[in-house]
Amino acid sequence: MAINNDQRPDPDVLLAHVQAQERRATRGKLRIYFGASAGVGKTYAMLTAARKLIADGQPVLVGVIETHGRDETAALVDGLEVLPPKHIPYREKTITEFDIDSALRLKPKLILMDELAHSNAPGSRHPKRWQDVEELLDAGIDVYTTVNVQHLESLNDVVGGITGIRVAETLPDTVFDEADEVVLVDIPADELLARLKSGRVYKVQQAERAAKNFFRKGNLIALRELALRRTADRVEDDVQAYRIEKSISAVWKTDAALLACVGARPGADHLIRSAARLAGQMNAVWHAIYVETPALQKLPAAQRERILKSLKLAQDLGANTAVLFSNDIAQAIVDYASGQNFSRIVMGRESFNLPWRASHMQRVAALAPHVDLIEIGRAASQDDEAGPRISVSEPLKSKDVHEKRSTSRAPKRYLRYLFAALASGATALIATPLLDMINLVNIAMLFLLTVVLVAVRFGRGPSVVATVIGVLAFDFFFVPPRFSFAVSDLQYVMTFAVMLAVGLITGHLTAGLRYQAKVASHRESRSRALYEFARDLSGVLQGEQISETTQAIIQRAFRAKATLLLPDDDGRLQAPEPAVAGLDMGIAQWAFDRVETAGIGTDTLPASNFFYLPLVAPMRTRGLLAIQPENRRWILVPEQRQQLDTFAALAAIALERVHYIEVAQDALIHMESERLRNSLLAALSHDLRTPLTSLVGISESLTMSTPALSKAQQQMAHALHDETLRMSALVANLLDMARIQSGEVKLNLQWQPLEEVVGSALRISAMQLKEHLVKTRLARDLPLLHFDAILLERVLCNLLENAAKYTPAGSHITLSAEINGSFINVMVYDNGPGLPVGREELIFEKFTRGERESAKPGVGLGLAICRAIIEAHKGTITAGVSPDGGACIVFSLPLGSPPAMPDMDLMNALDQDDDLSFGSSAIESRNESSNESTNGSTKL
Repeated sequence: MAINNDQRPDPDVLLAHVQAQERRATRGKLRIYFGASAGVGKTYAMLTAARKLIADGQPVLVGVIETHGRDETAALVDGLEVLPPKHIPYREKTITEFDIDSALRLKPKLILMDELAHSNAPGSRHPKRWQDVEELLDAGIDVYTTVNVQHLESLNDVVGGITGIRVAETLPDTVFDEADEVVLVDIPADELLARLKSGRVYKVQQAERAAKNFFRKGNLIALRELALRRTADRVEDDVQAYRIEKSISAVWKTDAALLACVGARPGADHLIRSAARLAGQMNAVWHAIYVETPALQKLPAAQRERILKSLKLAQDLGANTAVLFSNDIAQAIVDYASGQNFSRIVMGRESFNLPWRASHMQRVAALAPHVDLIEIGRAASQDDEAGPRISVSEPLKSKDVHEKRSTSRAPKRYLRYLFAALASGATALIATPLLDMINLVNIAMLFLLTVVLVAVRFGRGPSVVATVIGVLAFDFFFVPPRFSFAVSDLQYVMTFAVMLAVGLITGHLTAGLRYQAKVASHRESRSRALYEFARDLSGVLQGEQISETTQAIIQRAFRAKATLLLPDDDGRLQAPEPAVAGLDMGIAQWAFDRVETAGIGTDTLPASNFFYLPLVAPMRTRGLLAIQPENRRWILVPEQRQQLDTFAALAAIALERVHYIEVAQDALIHMESERLRNSLLAALSHDLRTPLTSLVGISESLTMSTPALSKAQQQMAHALHDETLRMSALVANLLDMARIQSGEVKLNLQWQPLEEVVGSALRISAMQLKEHLVKTRLARDLPLLHFDAILLERVLCNLLENAAKYTPAGSHITLSAEINGSFINVMVYDNGPGLPVGREELIFEKFTRGERESAKPGVGLGLAICRAIIEAHKGTITAGVSPDGGACIVFSLPLGSPPAMPDMDLMNALDQDDDLSFGSSAIESRNESSNESTNGSTKL
């Protein structure tokens, strides 16, 4: 079976599709249940689907479900495995949020995440729930979720204009578009209002308020239409992807998209405006194209510029524009329509056409009978001939230059025909001496060769002249009777006809190949320029090198002067040195701040001599390109503009790469300085510990010396002892911090109860806490934990001492512990003045104190040591506001899987057996042990 090359898919498109499939193969699948508003049944539909999967044997984990008090929804949740929420303290209350760490550790096959646009509480890993979902998908976990139409970022202002309520929680449209499945959950507005009235959406009081505001019937109808249209757009993308994957070239009439065809004749603006109105009435996407042929390339500059301005008008009216290059206008239109799946083509009415020559519309109808053709009549006036009325102005001087260039090219155009005639005459002169040596057929071949050479060099028109003159010269100089146009043999008439036909056909084909070669050469030059630019940028390491490379490549590729403007730390563009004549920094700053183009070919200050193009990188705008073209017209060509945008994107990415290289270098320098400081601290701490230990011993000896010291001397000795102990503690902190940072600390992890460490920490900190009221609230069911008792005791001591240090005497300090999902949360909080606003994270940095200027002792290492120890235990520690209004420090430790405890009933039975065996001696031993325990408790 023969293969139709025209039906073969584009290899670049297929490669991109395969790469996308490879990326998705390692990610989880995302299904979105999409609806017009709350109450349509999205969560109910999601839970119903989950229960069907459970019935089929697939495990499902409920991550977050918001029932909003609906009994039907709550009933579907019963019996499902629910992930325990994470409790986050915030503004004197505790907020429950999704526990992403537990979900990643459990790694279920499927997890349910209600309300995708939800904003997480401060202190969560991600500010938005959709970011949590992205991390789950990257981990290979499938996700079912729900979204309302008002939460899509692109429709947020539209919904706000309809309902009068602006929703704050939104998510990017890319999350919706990249979902693997979108399930539309839809019910009529009257049915939804009935649900609301019956209390099946909100509670009665809340439902009454909603019915008066958001849940009005007109609002619900409009939201339903938006949801249906957005879902249709998403399905259309799926259809297009399927057509590409299956290499389907036939047009499927699944979309109301329009394709407007712009021609060289007057009236293009009328066609563009009519197509824009049709697209608006149909709410359809539309494209505008112009097919350039070899004949159209020779149009005067003014007419070509009018065509480009018509395309600019289409772009301003919302169309995607393109310039196609082909010998066959109708075939190019059909190919483009098939590739983009356009089911409707809009064309202008042709005023006159030769009877034996089919019009472009007739040929399109013959080539694509399944496509709908819309013919636009001619405008009542011919105002379009004067040029389109759009905001693309041009100085008179530039127009004069174009007219001069057009006038100067006219003689060259006529010279081509003269050279073609001379070439045929020269062929006749060369062949005359050879008449006796070669046959007339070979001489005719010489004339055909001349036609081919002329077509290659000068094009189609001169080749026709060469063909006609060649046939006449062959008849006059070589066919008997010679030097006469009379023909003695009628067979030569056939020869003349064949020569004329072959010459015309050969010239036409050769000229077409010449045009295609020219187009291919232009494409190759653009590709080469893009490759060279990308290659040069890949090796640069400084912003100045990027500026030089960008200016050089744009000068060479576009014959335009380019200036790269970079912002300072405050976002102000820096003026170039030396100054560039005509460059307006005000326009440049405006374009940079608003991330919009300005200058030539735009609606913003089009009279400027520069084109201002922001350099938008993935993270932020990195600079601006100011381009001054030699020919103002080239900026209107869509292909030129697309290539320029590609150059700008490469430059922006290179600037961002250089920025992050500088950030990485600064981070490396900071790490080296930290390592050096830790080494100095460790050395200094070791050298100070011995003399400090001696001072402690001497101060203790002084207090116990005989004869006894006076009262003043005793006070001085005690003060020396206390200050020496404090200095020793500071040195110990410095040494511990240096050891932790260097990684020398090895954890002695044992399974042990938390209560024992809490008790020992309270005993050690008793002196610091003697003027405060300390409360402990430990849950009764706390399991054994896997931790280093000495280090965790150090953490609790530091937290308790900090609370005592920064709260007035008599304040309440509370130490609590409770289980939160797969972690245990330990909180130390007080009712004191609290933490400085905005420094909740900064206080965990080394040498950072709660108060900037304070007479309280300390060097700001306590909390830094706490964070290092907790993170070594694979936990987290954060600061916030306590339930009592003061400061609150919370650290979390993983629960793990503690070892099985021995059977206490069996142990008691064994003890009873031992008691019976040993008799009275055992009873006496227990009594002695009991007495010792009682005595010890009394002493304590």
